[in-house]
Amino acid sequence: MDIILVYLITLASIVLILIVLNIFLFIYARGANKKIDILLEKGKIKDFKDIFLGQKEKNDGLEEKIKEAFSKIKDLEDISEITIRKIGIVRYNPFNDMGGNQSFVVAMLDNKNNGFLLSSLFVKEGSRVYAKTVKQGKSEYILSDEELNALNKAINYHG
Repeated sequence: MDIILVYLITLASIVLILIVLNIFLFIYARGANKKIDILLEKGKIKDFKDIFLGQKEKNDGLEEKIKEAFSKIKDLEDISEITIRKIGIVRYNPFNDMGGNQSFVVAMLDNKNNGFLLSSLFVKEGSRVYAKTVKQGKSEYILSDEELNALNKAINYHG
């Protein structure tokens, strides 16, 4: 009788373990099915091949857009090399007897130190404006001290 009781308890324990294991597997399978439904768009997609081909098409489209973006970035970098990026300004008084620093020089250069100088000379009779070209940080024209100062400020500009 003792042996039968041990068998029954053992059998009941095994059945209980199997029931708990069955419940766990049922819950796990149900969660996995929900994930599969999401992946397969609730039955709209019948084959994993469709999923992989769809992802490949999306990747191909993204790769093309990335190539276009890099091309546009390269174009912008090329344009930025020839745009005015460095500026130097000097105000001064060319005549000690007149008040104020009404005259000025503006140097405007690109990244390769090409550009121009604008000089405005203020006198009693009016104002004169002069322009001088700059190539690779040098001008073919004779530069005043103020123009040289403005040019050096522009060349050394790090803003």
